[in-house]
Amino acid sequence: MTEETVRRFPGLTAVVVGDVMLDSWLQGQASRMAQEAPVPVVSVEQIEDAPGGAANTAANLAALGARVHLLGVAGADPAGTALIGALLRHEVDGPIVTRSRRTAVKRRVMSGGQIVARYDEEDRSPIPAQVEQELIAQIRELADVAHVVIVCDSGAGVCTEEVRRALSGLPMLVVDAYDPELWRDAGPAAVLARHDACDLLPDDCAPIVVTDEGDGAVVHREGRPPHRTRPGSGDLVGAGAGDTFTAVFSLALAAGADPATAADLAQAGADVVSRRPGTAVCDAADLLAELGRPRPAMPAKVLAERVAVEREQGRRIVFTDGCFDILHPGHVTCLEQARRFGDVLVVGVRDDRSAARRKAPDRLVNSAEDRAAVLAGLGSVDYITLIEDDTPASLLKLIRPDVYVKGGVGHPDLLPEARLVRELGGEVRVVERR
Repeated sequence: MTEETVRRFPGLTAVVVGDVMLDSWLQGQASRMAQEAPVPVVSVEQIEDAPGGAANTAANLAALGARVHLLGVAGADPAGTALIGALLRHEVDGPIVTRSRRTAVKRRVMSGGQIVARYDEEDRSPIPAQVEQELIAQIRELADVAHVVIVCDSGAGVCTEEVRRALSGLPMLVVDAYDPELWRDAGPAAVLARHDACDLLPDDCAPIVVTDEGDGAVVHREGRPPHRTRPGSGDLVGAGAGDTFTAVFSLALAAGADPATAADLAQAGADVVSRRPGTAVCDAADLLAELGRPRPAMPAKVLAERVAVEREQGRRIVFTDGCFDILHPGHVTCLEQARRFGDVLVVGVRDDRSAARRKAPDRLVNSAEDRAAVLAGLGSVDYITLIEDDTPASLLKLIRPDVYVKGGVGHPDLLPEARLVRELGGEVRVVERR
């Protein structure tokens, strides 16, 4: 379903309305400190300009194969010229240009692979009335040909009350806004909001996706339990992952995906971009490759939330644990047998320290990440998490499995965890290693 959805993207037309900006990356070496203040002096050797904000969302849409129309406002200044040039490299037409407004710019100074400073130039005043009317005319002209209209409202003056009114009632309107409350009456198909900016309550008619770069995203829909995507990759290097999320999510919705599937696809796209320097984009090939990557081990807190949702949907939770170093047919058979005791199999993998305490350190061949990656390729495994302690007791208390399974021989009562599992309301099973 997910791959089929991505392959529909090239047949879609998207209109992006919102606040555009130029992302400028200044890179160089810092070899001394300034005399004026305790800050590094960076000798700039390279400057890279990229579309930012709504313009970066448009660039991602184009990279994913959609036909894109960008409706924003830039100034008649060098930054505006650089922004238009950056957009043309992505085959996206530039925004409306006006002399009454300056182009927003975010400049990041980099040295040694780290951002050492950022300074912004912004004009957050409402756009002039004449520009507003031109923008509204373009919205009305393009709305009929668009499969999805995407709003990127960072509060920088483009999305005025009149513009919001012109966008109201469109059949496939996706809003990514700093203040979702402003868009309540527009009747969006979905609302995207950062975790600290979502004032729109989950009992509204539109699905609400709350994003957090570290923890992934949560989809709230009326009458349904929340759906949480996989956590973010945690490798945030550049900028623009949120713009990529918006682009992928919107196209997936327009392609017929449900909001939960769209959010899962969008998180995969955001993970691609988060690992790249600068302001990057994700194309369809990147997204398909990311979807084929082994699932990462989940933090215990996120796993517990996922398990709670699975349980609310009536699924029986099975848990097993071990080192799983040099996976062999016996491991595979045990996991397949364990899966048959329920609907969802959670595997706890001992991390490197825990495994080293259980085995001699020189006997451990593969890292915890590699062991988890191999397990993720098995169809019997649904979720994976790492165990830091010498026993799985804390994890058992957290997820409270319906069935705890271990491979080996002997009576289940002989397992050290048997008493705890039963106290938590679960049952214990032993499966034979073959």
